[in-house]
Amino acid sequence: MKKFKNDKDIYFDYRDAKTLGHYIDAYGRIEPISKTGLSAKQQRQLATAVKRARHLALLPFVSNN
Repeated sequence: MKKFKNDKDIYFDYRDAKTLGHYIDAYGRIEPISKTGLSAKQQRQLATAVKRARHLALLPFVSNN
């Protein structure tokens, strides 16, 4: 999933659960930088967006698998 590495203007919206779902593994955890290919700043933005989406029940805290 290393598609955003060179993108400078990426923004993760907490309301876009479908996009955020691509960065969540089968156990409901956020994928690490080594798998996402994001920069450190983008990874922090992703983590914040996922945590906000979880808090608003747009994403689950734990997967049902």
